[in-house]
Amino acid sequence: MADLFDGYPEGVAWDEMIEPGHTVRAPYQHVHRTMGRLNADELRVRADALARSYLAQGVTFDVGGEERPFPLDSVPRVIDADEWGVLAPGIAQRVRALEALLADAYGPQQAIADGVLPRSLVVSSAHFARAARGIEPPNGVRVHVGGIDVIRDSAGGWRVLEDNVRVPSGVSYVLSNRRAMAQSFPELFARMRIRPVADYPRRLLQALHAAAPSGVDEPVVVVLTPGVYNSAYFEHSLLARLMGVELVEGRDLFCAGGKVYMRTTEGRRRVDVIYRRVDDDFIDPVVFRPDSLLGCPGLLSAARAGSVTIANAVGNGVADDKLTYTYLPDLIRYYLGEEPLLNNVDTWRLEEPESLNEVLDRLDELVVKPVDGSGGKGIIIGPAASREELDLARAHLRADPRGWIAQPVVQLSTVPTLAGDALRPRHVDLRPFAVNDGDDVWVLPGGLTRVALAEGQLVVNSSQGGGSKDTWVLGEMRRGARPPLTTEGGPPAPSSADGDTPAGVQQDANPTDTEMREQNQQQQQTPSSGEPPEPPTRRFPAWRSSC
Repeated sequence: MADLFDGYPEGVAWDEMIEPGHTVRAPYQHVHRTMGRLNADELRVRADALARSYLAQGVTFDVGGEERPFPLDSVPRVIDADEWGVLAPGIAQRVRALEALLADAYGPQQAIADGVLPRSLVVSSAHFARAARGIEPPNGVRVHVGGIDVIRDSAGGWRVLEDNVRVPSGVSYVLSNRRAMAQSFPELFARMRIRPVADYPRRLLQALHAAAPSGVDEPVVVVLTPGVYNSAYFEHSLLARLMGVELVEGRDLFCAGGKVYMRTTEGRRRVDVIYRRVDDDFIDPVVFRPDSLLGCPGLLSAARAGSVTIANAVGNGVADDKLTYTYLPDLIRYYLGEEPLLNNVDTWRLEEPESLNEVLDRLDELVVKPVDGSGGKGIIIGPAASREELDLARAHLRADPRGWIAQPVVQLSTVPTLAGDALRPRHVDLRPFAVNDGDDVWVLPGGLTRVALAEGQLVVNSSQGGGSKDTWVLGEMRRGARPPLTTEGGPPAPSSADGDTPAGVQQDANPTDTEMREQNQQQQQTPSSGEPPEPPTRRFPAWRSSC
């Protein structure tokens, strides 16, 4: 291990693999030992093989007009069974609370009447869709898929950074990462009990079937994409193919008699469930943007009539609002009668004069985010900002305090990452994906770990030079049992790690075919701002003490 870990620094952040004193944490023992058998050249060969695999699959992103493979680091992130036993229920709890919030916001608004949530927060949200009021999903589900971004704080505890329940993306990287890593490191998959991720398409299809309109026994499901020029097209096409359903664009659909149909070579065919990857503003030009060519006129009327289900539901963005995020701990208590299993990152609501004044005074210490922002747009990291940027930010905050939140700069945890000829700590976050079928919220074991490849960088988005890691959740081992000699997608396994191919789901043993090489990469990333530990003298308003 001396070559790759020589001079590995002990930083201020929580390191996932190396404890202070250079002790290896238990979940990483096999990974550490395997890396110890490799020198820098051997690890680089495997890293290059991963890059070639991604380039062949079309998992690329655009840099200055050049298509490059999306960086997948060779060192996985490992989460043991006990930790996942805390994290997964916390994610599921979060999704259930968001589901209850959306049903209430577009229905009786009881939380507003009871003083738990300000009415002004809901009606002033940029993503509150008044046209969606009164639309009742057939099985009561609006959040069919949720992506909840979490980080570790300086003590190693999990905190929620933000919620994504509009059109959360990135699961295609999870599936592609696992297949590539299993082929590059079969020895680790043979020795470690790693929970598989290949069940995701079946679970998603099952949830979409469960959301079908009443009386439909064999629902027709489609994936609605903006088209090949969308940055997430790779994901749209991959999920459609793995679920065995049609991938359609808005021009392929039309409404007639209050129902939705798709055009086929054999004539029209009714559509019952639309897994949409088109934003609200573009999904129905009759209701939203009249110049949109990406959606289908009349779609919202058909949903209101109960003849089609849109997943995720139109208007979910009010739950993504970062000001709504600050109320989630209280909303969990209100709707579920439970204590939050996962804490928020401490956050200032700038609508409150005292909080606004404090943030303005300490802006150079904090991270400021627009409440409806995505993709890293508009984020101001105080310690890295110039005086001119801070002065401009103060003007924006004073003019529109509702439009911003502030957080301490939390130091993201680190995982050893290949940097040149050595392994060095790099900051990471995690987006677990949850699927809700109306009866149960299932959390995919793992999720998308995004890594900032530049030293000291806290922004993990691919647009900022970030990459990803395969996330391994370890299964529980029975006492005295030997680890199974199977992999997920790797050579030693005689069959899929998930067992038999589920009915109605196409299982691809090798996705590196012509179709996937022609697809654009999925690159839509929600920002993860950043975050060191809170100084001991930091003072927060009383309402934040429960977050």
